[in-house]
Amino acid sequence: MTALRNITAAAILAASAATAAEPSALKPTAANIAYGEQERNVLDIYAPADAKNLPVVFWIHGGGWQAGDKSSVQAKPQVFTEKGFVFVAANYRLLPKVDMGTLVRDVAKALGWVHKDIAEHGGDPQRLFVMGHSAGAQLAALLCTDDRYLQAEGVPFAALKGCVPVDGDTYDIPAIIETAETRLRVHGLPMPQYGHRLKFGNTPALHRDFSAVTHVAKDKGIPPFLILYVANHPDNTAQAQRFGAVLKDAGIPVRLFGAKETTHTRINAELGLPDDPATKALWEFMAGALKK
Repeated sequence: MTALRNITAAAILAASAATAAEPSALKPTAANIAYGEQERNVLDIYAPADAKNLPVVFWIHGGGWQAGDKSSVQAKPQVFTEKGFVFVAANYRLLPKVDMGTLVRDVAKALGWVHKDIAEHGGDPQRLFVMGHSAGAQLAALLCTDDRYLQAEGVPFAALKGCVPVDGDTYDIPAIIETAETRLRVHGLPMPQYGHRLKFGNTPALHRDFSAVTHVAKDKGIPPFLILYVANHPDNTAQAQRFGAVLKDAGIPVRLFGAKETTHTRINAELGLPDDPATKALWEFMAGALKK
């Protein structure tokens, strides 16, 4: 296994794009495990040698809910397994082939499989961290606040030790729709043909229902949150702060970390790299969560 110190940002970022990032150099210990009946209902597991009862990171890829793949995890599998975690990355069906509700249920089903079966791969089903980037951030935040999805798969919130959404812009979907469409109107630009309004069902009720902020409440067992975001991106910053404020008001432990001098792609690609400030915040958060 390549030593972590030999992983460079340049190696991770080469040939990456906003919706597609490099695959891991580390091969899964178990690949393309089916958690459902559809072609994209598969996941990969990366586990340390002789893993037993280790905490688990469940990673949800981004790609605007229309693209992306579980293999685009860069340094994360190596980093987390070296830190003593089992790392799981899942595919899910994508828009527009399925609707958003089906997509969310796919991800919940994948996490349900992890809770039921990860012990056979060295993971502890009672110590799960749910994380995701971009679209994956919205999905992670929703699963960890709207308990209906995980209840349907037999996953109690008590098994979730923490949630880490990375640079999402859709924790409050009505707010981001209004922000984006107002900006377009001010500049006299056409509305997108398949923007957030349509992706999330094109009704205010659905927009609210797919928003994590809608489901935050006291005494639900919602896990602690670390919300990572790009500090110089106004929309993602506003969404992170809005979500963080709602969590705080409900008495849920939350930390926000705005990464400086980075981009939407880089904050994801560099997560886990030595000397990365967001990664330092991540390790502190996870260590605290595991102590509890």
